[in-house]
Amino acid sequence: MSEKSSQGNVFDSGILKRILKQVGPYRFRFGLTGFMVIFLALIVWIRPALIGFGIDAYIAKVPSFEKDKFKQWLLDITSPYVDSPTEGLVVIFSAVIVLLVVESLLQFYQTYLANWVAQSVTLDLRSKLFKHILSFKLKYFDKNPVGAFVTRLVSDIDGIADIFSNGILSVVGDLLKLTVVIVIMVVTDWKLTLIILAPIPVLLIATRIFQKAIKKAFIQVRNQVNKINVFVQEHVTGMAIVQTFHRESKEQERFEQINKEHRDANIRSIWAFSIFFPLVELLSAGSVALLLWWGMGETIKGSTSLGTLISFILYIFMLYRPIRQLADRFNVLQMGIVNSERVFNVFDTDAFISDEGTSTTTELKGDIQFKDIWFAYNDEDWVLKDINFEMKEGQTIAFVGATGAGKSSVINLLSRFYEYQKGTITIDGADLKTLPLETVRKNVAVVLQDVFLFSDSVLNNITLYDPSITREQVIDAAKAVGAHDFIMRLPGNYDYDVKERGGMLSVGQRQLLAFIRAYVYKPSILVLDEATSSIDTESEELIQKATEELTKGRTSIVIAHRLSTIQKADRILVMEAGRIIEQGDHQELLSKNGHYKMLFEMQFE
Repeated sequence: MSEKSSQGNVFDSGILKRILKQVGPYRFRFGLTGFMVIFLALIVWIRPALIGFGIDAYIAKVPSFEKDKFKQWLLDITSPYVDSPTEGLVVIFSAVIVLLVVESLLQFYQTYLANWVAQSVTLDLRSKLFKHILSFKLKYFDKNPVGAFVTRLVSDIDGIADIFSNGILSVVGDLLKLTVVIVIMVVTDWKLTLIILAPIPVLLIATRIFQKAIKKAFIQVRNQVNKINVFVQEHVTGMAIVQTFHRESKEQERFEQINKEHRDANIRSIWAFSIFFPLVELLSAGSVALLLWWGMGETIKGSTSLGTLISFILYIFMLYRPIRQLADRFNVLQMGIVNSERVFNVFDTDAFISDEGTSTTTELKGDIQFKDIWFAYNDEDWVLKDINFEMKEGQTIAFVGATGAGKSSVINLLSRFYEYQKGTITIDGADLKTLPLETVRKNVAVVLQDVFLFSDSVLNNITLYDPSITREQVIDAAKAVGAHDFIMRLPGNYDYDVKERGGMLSVGQRQLLAFIRAYVYKPSILVLDEATSSIDTESEELIQKATEELTKGRTSIVIAHRLSTIQKADRILVMEAGRIIEQGDHQELLSKNGHYKMLFEMQFE
């Protein structure tokens, strides 16, 4: 899974459009949030203007405002109701308080709705991404670490939520506030406006440099987070190996190095902020100083009023606050776009097995044929070479051979976990690729040596939450395969939590649960992949009985290292280096004095 993100444009418009498309069902609330953001931006200038009017009209006692129509309008509507300057100040103060309350209420609802939309979008996006990942072929998971998927599904999608809660609408609101404040300032006194805006070019250049620096820094941060997730996931899962080979100190050193790189990446991003924010404050203070230096002189001359000067000081803070906030918003938006790019890269990955089967068959009998099959996991590094065999419904065949001979690859193809490059596989005469995946997976059950169990109850690990499978059916299946007694000895029996990967159970017990799982799903084709190669004798006997019960009336493929478990098979196929070199039943193969007999004698000497 690639960790690279584009570092060219600050914003990728294509990704931004894809993000906004996710709003979909929530467009009304998103639009309402946008309306409140715009409304708040449009009224931001009123409070400073009211304060300036109050100072001029009721403290400086300016009789009229010929050059300021807004102040003259306020004077005209308040004069009939105001008998003294004190009353006038009370009226203005009350108006400012009312306006603050209105703005606060709107800000509350805007923040709530923005976060509601953000969480709803991430809920949908995370579900879609998980569903998409579920459709990937196993080859994709072979090449990409589990920790990377965890990062995409959790932290990266949380970063996308920030785009809606504190990103794009906030940026629009801040830009609109800047525009409104500048327009009001120009209309009120263009000379004072030019004085205030003098430092702005420097700020714009600094902001642009900051934008580029911060994007690079945040990409590095996200990549380091991903590395930590992958490392921790792999080493917690493989803790037994770490401790068995006494690798604790070495792995700790590796983790500390990765952790240090993560810290350094964060420090680089903090360094950019530590320069930019003080610069904004410095320029803001510079604007105030310039305004006071020029404005006081203009006030003494009578070219401007004290109220206007105070209003402009308030406008300076309204001007620079959005600029500083824009840097924060930009940080959020930038991070969200980086996260989105990584998430959409997974969405754009075409790594799933084609499911374009046209056959309407839902039930399979189990007649299987492999004809001229060639298969490689990578390019033309062939794992299976010219595989040919046929089996009839209800037959049991077994594959034997050394590790790496290609036995497991055969069942991977039959279950359509991987796609073969050459040849044809048919089930009941129908090409495997014409059968819907659902039909194949429903009719082919695989019991692996390394059984995977979820951190859940015994019952749920067997049914996999299929509502059509009842508790009574599970108990009957457990009795049939000989696992009921050991389950009843567990605390809580069928409700016993087996913990992560079934760590509370032995290898044999986990395999018995896998047998029950296969039994209750009633497959027509059963595959037992090396199911008895690493268990004790007692468990092997139980599994042998379970195998006999499970294979009754079913087409069965058994892969085992212990030749004692497959002597009753209808046919045994001996594999070496990806080819079938011998086949026949147990007695036929012994009489050939070939590779099978050599394996048999090695095990039973």
